[in-house]
Order: sequence, then C-alpha cells, then structure tokens
Amino acid sequence: MQDRNVYWDEVRMQNEFHQPSILAIGDSWFWYLFPGGSLLNKLGNLVETKEHYILAHGNNGAEAYDYVYGTYKRRIQTALQLHGDSLSAVFISGGGNDFAGLSDLRPLLLNDCSACTTAEACYRHGDDEQSLEWLLNKVIGSYIALIDKIIGATWNTAQNANGPTKIYLHNYDYARPTGIHLPFIESTSWLRAALVVANVPIHLQDACIRFLIDEFTVRLKGLVARYPGRVRLIDSRGTLSDNDWANELHPTPTGFEKIAQVWRPILQADGLAA
Repeated sequence: MQDRNVYWDEVRMQNEFHQPSILAIGDSWFWYLFPGGSLLNKLGNLVETKEHYILAHGNNGAEAYDYVYGTYKRRIQTALQLHGDSLSAVFISGGGNDFAGLSDLRPLLLNDCSACTTAEACYRHGDDEQSLEWLLNKVIGSYIALIDKIIGATWNTAQNANGPTKIYLHNYDYARPTGIHLPFIESTSWLRAALVVANVPIHLQDACIRFLIDEFTVRLKGLVARYPGRVRLIDSRGTLSDNDWANELHPTPTGFEKIAQVWRPILQADGLAA
C-alpha cells in the first residue's frame, strides 16, 4: 500500500528523503488494505497539489485509547517530537473500534431489547461502566489527551504563515448493520451480531447505529468548541448510499472518495488542498 505522498512506513519515507507535513493517526478508515485503498489514499490525492506528505500511525482495529495510552502511544509521541514543529495538520480517525464489535457494542445494549420502541431505549444509560455515556466519555477523554499532546508538540507552528497546526476529526457515516464481513474473513463480527444477540427489533437496528453515530458526533462537536480555531470536524453523516458500503464498517473505493469530497472544502479553506 503506497501512494506518491502517503506513507504508512516511516523508514520508507526517510529513505525517500521526505518529511511529513501532515500526520495521520487512525484506524482502518486510514489503513484499509483492500483494493482501492482507504480514506487516507483519497485525502492524499487532495493535498498532493499543495505538496504535502502524509505519515500514518495507528493500524486496523485501533481504538482511541491506543493512541495515547496503549499500543501506538510511543510511536505517536516520537512522531510528534520529531515532526511537530513542521506539521501543517493532523488527521485523526478513531472511536469506531471502541463501539463496533460484538464485545464492544453488546455491553452497551440492554439484556433484552425486544420490547423497546426507540433506538435510544435499547442502550444502557448513566455513568456506570458499559453504559453508552461511559464509553463515549472514555473515547472523548482519549481524544482530549491526544489533542493536548498534539497542541503541545506543535506550539511553534503558530509562527508559520498558515498559523497553528490544525487538527481534523471525522465521524464516519451511518453504517448499515448488514452482517457483511471482510472478504475471506467470515468470523468478522461488528454490528448486526450484537443487535441480534440483544434482541433488538429488526426495524430498530439501523436506527440504533444512527443513534450511536449521532451521539458520537455530539461529543466531537464538543471538542471543536473546546479547542476553537484548532480543531475541525468533518461531518460526513448521510454521505453514503447502501451501494457505497463494502461491508458493515468500510466503504467501497467510491464510497471513500465520496467521504473525501466532504473533507475537500474544509481542507481548501485552510489552504491544504486546491
């Protein structure tokens, strides 16, 4: 997986004598390996005309916690120390793996949702562990820790002509709980399996995922308000049609391109894309 200006391997980037002007910290929407590539491939095309090089950290299956406390903490911290004062932007894709999966989504739902009449009623609420609010607060707590690290490492970029390093977040789209898995990996279980085990009525299953994405978006908007002028939110809800999904969590190449086009005017406004 290699584009002209997007690198998933820092050693290769160094060997080709490039330095990143954009750091991409993300999950499978940035690391999707199947033909046609990921969202990051499409974003790379948008910023190439402005001569930006993107370095990716994270991986498929990454959770928000992993970026600051877990698997990718050291690599991301090192990347920020090495490149922070020259970064024009940081792209972040995270949160989806925190609630997409049988072991993640199932605990958020009631033991038996068969009598529920709304999507909201299917979820556990409150401050207790495994409630929806608890999980979202955990995800946003990780985001805050990561954004604070980015701002701390890029403080000097405020002196640049384009101003301080901008941080871009996104909220995916309304995934369909179809049960469609990754090619050749039938054990993949993200959304539908959890809804079925919880006895969520069929007519509420789509609505449950929409409600989850909407609640996640509310929290992301709170981050924009917390960091005015530094954090941007790309709201891509409602962008994809059913035919634009390759499986329960990932768009087709055409779908990823549609999502990238939602990013385009925001990147253009900040001088990152033509």
